[in-house]
Amino acid sequence: MLHQTIKNQIKEALRAKDTLRLDALRGLNALCLNELIAMGSSQEFLPDDKVTPLIKRSIKQRKDSIEQFQKGGREDLAQREQSELVILSSFLPAMISLQEVRLIVRERIATLKSNDSFDPKNSGKIIGMLIKELSGKADGNDVKKAVEEIL
Repeated sequence: MLHQTIKNQIKEALRAKDTLRLDALRGLNALCLNELIAMGSSQEFLPDDKVTPLIKRSIKQRKDSIEQFQKGGREDLAQREQSELVILSSFLPAMISLQEVRLIVRERIATLKSNDSFDPKNSGKIIGMLIKELSGKADGNDVKKAVEEIL
């Protein structure tokens, strides 16, 4: 379980006196605990299917912060956010490459064309369908980019 792993790594970071890792993990653990409370659950650990979106949200926040800090000329803060981003990313499964996304998009569009249910004007629906299908495996921006290139 991801939540249990996060709690265990907090202990390891404490022993190693790794404050950067400790801060990132504590923030993630707090999000998990808040979610448990919001669900009204009596379980000790949040299920993985609930932890993964929290991790993704934290990663997105870090990316936004990095961009803002770089615009503001605060490279020191941007570097710290980048380090936390690496730590948080280690909890997610590996994403497939843009090349692999393109192959999957081509296959799905070919399938839709063969079923006569393809309409290039409905690219938004195609993107939505593929993002849902590839959730957790591919970045949504890569899916959108691949669909737009192919159409």
